[in-house]
Amino acid sequence: MASRPCSSSFVLTTTILAWLFMMMEATKASYINYTTVTAYFLQDDPATNASTFDYADVDFGLIDRAYDTDAEFDPGNKKTQWQRFEHQVLRLNCQSGKHVQYKLLYMGRHGEGYHNVAEAFYGTPAWDCYWSELDGNSTSNWSDAHLTEKGIQQAQKANGFWAQMIATQKIPTPESYYTSPLDRCLATADVTFSTLKLPSGHAFVPEVKELLREAIGIHTCDRRSSKSYIHSTYPSFVFEPNFAETDPLWTADERETDSAQQARLKRLLDDLFTHDRSTFISLTSHSGSIAAILRAVGHRPFGLVTGAVIPVLVRAETIQGSAPSTSIAPSTSAPTCTVDPTPSSGA
Repeated sequence: MASRPCSSSFVLTTTILAWLFMMMEATKASYINYTTVTAYFLQDDPATNASTFDYADVDFGLIDRAYDTDAEFDPGNKKTQWQRFEHQVLRLNCQSGKHVQYKLLYMGRHGEGYHNVAEAFYGTPAWDCYWSELDGNSTSNWSDAHLTEKGIQQAQKANGFWAQMIATQKIPTPESYYTSPLDRCLATADVTFSTLKLPSGHAFVPEVKELLREAIGIHTCDRRSSKSYIHSTYPSFVFEPNFAETDPLWTADERETDSAQQARLKRLLDDLFTHDRSTFISLTSHSGSIAAILRAVGHRPFGLVTGAVIPVLVRAETIQGSAPSTSIAPSTSAPTCTVDPTPSSGA
């Protein structure tokens, strides 16, 4: 016999208790271990080719399958796949106990920026050793890179697909929204979500998170603008506590390594899973930072093209004791150019 589903009040109560427990445990010697819950999304499957995958072709990748809660939740087979999946996730949470919680992360990469165009034009070796350190060239500026017209169109595609999924599939919309402080992410989040007809209580009020940014250092495209600029350009966005007026992390001579970036994004996850009671969360970020989150939650590598979205169901368990030690590589300097990077400077 299928287990009895939790009532909505019980789901809320259980979620709050799990959240309160994690907040209390954060003051003790404990850590949070993250794993990806597989078999729900095509992106989890090693057979899915990331290079040709389009989230808009297949309902964000949600697999068409039955759940063990279907018989009780949808005996008449009238609910959408996403409605049944939402019920499954809520059931997981209400039966998980105080040490465990589940969240669905909708992670979106920003649309194409001017730095993406420049790197494609010059090639990655010349970009990394020379052009990335400049604010731009004679035709383009990529310091805190803004979206290109194509990048705006990619965000509009995401907006249209979200609208379609809300109207036809009743997809659970994000309860919380977070974005990198870099302009290309702020603009992508704004275009994607600001005009959607969202349910009551799920309003688009994104919080700008310093830790959600791309790899830090050397590349001027990853040096953020001032808090004042962000507020004047995106007045409805809110800032996390103690968000600095000027960029406190970027340096011109050192770049963050992959392992350091993963440790930083792990701290972001710890923050969200400790302080945010939401089950469905939107993160607008970057290819490198999303890849770091995927590594932190044990997901297989899955590269995203600009403007793409990947949902990941994450299980978080608070474990008593000290976290396993990890090795974090120190920051690196810019690579030395082996050939003249400037012949194509007329671009």
